[in-house]
Amino acid sequence: MAGDAEEKSGGNTGPSVETQRAERNIWLLKVPNAVSYQWKQPPPVLGKLILSVDPMGDPDDPNTTQFLMDVAGKDPDGPSKSYDLNFTKDVVPMHIFSETPQGKIAVEGKVEHKFDMKPSSIGDEEYRKLCRERLNKSLVKTRTLQRLENDRGSYMRPMPMATFPLPTKDKKKPIAPPKQPEGKRIRRERNELEDIVFKLFERQSNWSLKQLVHETDQPVAFLKEVLNDLCIYNKRGANQGTYELKPEYKRTGTDDQGADAKDPATKS
Repeated sequence: MAGDAEEKSGGNTGPSVETQRAERNIWLLKVPNAVSYQWKQPPPVLGKLILSVDPMGDPDDPNTTQFLMDVAGKDPDGPSKSYDLNFTKDVVPMHIFSETPQGKIAVEGKVEHKFDMKPSSIGDEEYRKLCRERLNKSLVKTRTLQRLENDRGSYMRPMPMATFPLPTKDKKKPIAPPKQPEGKRIRRERNELEDIVFKLFERQSNWSLKQLVHETDQPVAFLKEVLNDLCIYNKRGANQGTYELKPEYKRTGTDDQGADAKDPATKS
């Protein structure tokens, strides 16, 4: 590609682009901020590039070729003078453009290799001094406190809580009364409880423990103790999970109507 190319937009002729050097190979160098700042007012010579090649090494090994740049300039406050260039061969295809103060645009070439620039010696005194200056600048507070003349809060966003209207009456939630503990069952005399149990079994022959607790209103442990002496607990069958009187305490057809069921030896 050679000659001048013209861009047209909306029917108007745009500025011409010089493309005579479009196929020229160019190396792209990424430099640190300190070097970029120094090169804003470049000296006659930016630096010296040193290429070291190992003649006994493998040509395909990138480590056999080393690049070193010595940056020109004798400014004591400047960056480190010696930099290593990390070589990158596989780069995205791109071209470099330039523009003159008169607005003339030209293609300077296409990028063949890319380099990343880093100091050769981290222990260099000038480089360490530069790092300390960067650290000190980062610690300087750029924000300051300013006292407001109008402290009533009308110009503040968001406004202080004191400026918001408050409710005239405080609505208090009703306090739920504490739950009263369940009353303890009062233990009866054993003979009295036995009489109650016999009367219950006269009404029906089988009772569950829950039913007996409800009818007698006695502590469960004490009631079970009495039931173990007077009753049989059915673990299976049609009446599973219920109590029934032991055979010796059950009334029979030959028993007198006024006989006491607690004493099996008493007969009519």
